[in-house]
Amino acid sequence: MVGVLGFWSWSTVASRAVAVTCGAVATGWRVEVLRDGIGERVGARPVGERSVVVYKVARPVLVLGSSQRDDAVDWPRAEKRGVDVVRRRSGGSAVLVEPGAAVWVDVTIPPDDPLWDHDVGRAFHWLGAVWAEVISGAEWYDGPMRKTLWSDRVCFAGLGPGEVTVGGRKVVGLSQRRIREAVLFQCCATLRWEPERLLDLLALSEGERARGAAELAGVATGLGPDMDLVGGLVDALATR
Repeated sequence: MVGVLGFWSWSTVASRAVAVTCGAVATGWRVEVLRDGIGERVGARPVGERSVVVYKVARPVLVLGSSQRDDAVDWPRAEKRGVDVVRRRSGGSAVLVEPGAAVWVDVTIPPDDPLWDHDVGRAFHWLGAVWAEVISGAEWYDGPMRKTLWSDRVCFAGLGPGEVTVGGRKVVGLSQRRIREAVLFQCCATLRWEPERLLDLLALSEGERARGAAELAGVATGLGPDMDLVGGLVDALATR
């Protein structure tokens, strides 16, 4: 999971961020919007405070999960397409973040926060409920991890606690990193779902790519470019 705000003007995002930051006593959340730098920040150590970091990527980025090896990537294809490859320290498999196609948001809470839960699976529930509140017709999943044949390679191929679906198809993926000072939740919401574009960057045969594109077409869906996801998320978080 990382994110794109191609559907928001910078001035709108910045004014919302300033408003929430200035109201930190009331809302308790520090909001930061980054035009780029996902490669430098996506694996960074989280800070022990309530914070929301929204990434506005300018270039496509393939974000590998913490357990994926470098040989999972077809490096010549990634270079040819101008795709940056980075690794996060949460989650297990790959997410492709392209301008206008996905929204990536990092949400951090400190260990003394009332939202903190020591159960790693249950810890996602409150955040899934926030996302479901923002997205019309959405539901958050409160069951155990559901894996498929593709979920070790493609993040959106599986479904985990707190993750969000619309009509049974995944729209928000969540991953988590815990340290003593904080827990970091990394969230990716899909605006367009085109699994073949992700599979094209992985070290697969042409037959595997074709089969994967067919099998993954229905596991997720895009929310469309006009969803005011970030504004709604910031507003919903402010009530927690």
